[in-house]
Amino acid sequence: MTQTEAQPTHLPRTLTRDLAQHEGQQVRLQGFVHARRDLGGVQFVVLRDVSGLTQCVGSGLSLPLAESSVEVVGTVKAHPKAPGGFEVQIEVFQVISAAVEPAPVEIPKMEWNVNPETMLDYRVVTVRGLKERAALKVQAELVAAFRDHLSTEGFTEISTPKIVSAGAEGGANLFPIDYFGHPAYLAQSPQLYKQIMVGVFERVFEVAPVYRAEEHATSRHLNEYLSLDVEMGFIQDEEDVMALENRLLASIMARLKERCAAEFALLGATIPEVPAHIPRIPLMEARALVTEKYGHAVGGKDLDPEAERLLSQHYADTEGSDFVFVTKYPRAARPFYAHPDEGDLTRGFDLLFRGIEITSGGQRIHDHAMLMDSIAAYKLNPESLAGYTEVFKYGMPPHGGFAIGAERLTAKLLGIANVRYARAFPRDRHRLTP
Repeated sequence: MTQTEAQPTHLPRTLTRDLAQHEGQQVRLQGFVHARRDLGGVQFVVLRDVSGLTQCVGSGLSLPLAESSVEVVGTVKAHPKAPGGFEVQIEVFQVISAAVEPAPVEIPKMEWNVNPETMLDYRVVTVRGLKERAALKVQAELVAAFRDHLSTEGFTEISTPKIVSAGAEGGANLFPIDYFGHPAYLAQSPQLYKQIMVGVFERVFEVAPVYRAEEHATSRHLNEYLSLDVEMGFIQDEEDVMALENRLLASIMARLKERCAAEFALLGATIPEVPAHIPRIPLMEARALVTEKYGHAVGGKDLDPEAERLLSQHYADTEGSDFVFVTKYPRAARPFYAHPDEGDLTRGFDLLFRGIEITSGGQRIHDHAMLMDSIAAYKLNPESLAGYTEVFKYGMPPHGGFAIGAERLTAKLLGIANVRYARAFPRDRHRLTP
């Protein structure tokens, strides 16, 4: 066995998850030093690659610092106490790129002795942790499933501006920027543009970041997050939109079961069953239910976080559903483009999942006169929205849609208490780096 700079090019790279296929054979591994132990004449290196961990055993090695990238050539042997049941007996050990100083956080020990804020301060390293990357892998598959399902239903992916002249929801909570001497903002939603694009493709979606200048610091909010947006034309009403989301969620969960079972097991989480028909309840009935059943008085125009939790608990207990649509929101709790319904209600809805809102959606106004009346009723400046309202002069069909926050859904799926840990590099009220 040697420690050498020679490149054994005759062997293809093997991933740690595939070692069982190579028992008794020589393999070439590449990855990072996850952990190391020197027991005098014998050295142990736990190598981490994209697929997992494996134990490598050798002697006479000069071990680099943890997180160095290395290459190991050796023979695969069964070992009941090694990760995955196999270890590699080192024959050639090469340091590809050595860490120049100890990592600020020991990744194998992160779970039990690292302050959560420190985890974010040193995110460039801590994001390499097994549970951290598992959450991001689940989110990547979730987004891929979102794209794939909508494509099968005839949707076209679009890309909309993230530098805008006005807000999509009346101008609140916007990050201002200087655009060559003119005032502009980071987009808080692609809402207005995706409606315009319904007039082009009829069914559209977008996967892109959005920005909210909200000064809260809670476990459920980010100031930049990944929004999964959908809009569809020629609908009857908001029921068509909810039915689409029902099918979409079922498809997403099926893909996660197929591709992310290991990640869910690592995080001790379960993939929910999506009912064939997610339960629905009008907002005012939902408020009354949590008050009468749980004694919780709901404040404000919407459901507060405790009311969301209690309503979700009710449907989990009575119908075995982790999901519930809250429908028929009043106009005061919805943006100007929400389609009115009977009384002072709208055809808007939220979707709750395991005690938290993950979706806001509904049918939009498509009639130009009705839209202008709504803008006036909301006391908005019609001139600032002229670029949006123009399209409704030209035969826009009945349409609706929704948006899902990818990080919030990921966090609730995996039992992550703070949504910041469901994003690689979160942006919240107090964090602009790394």
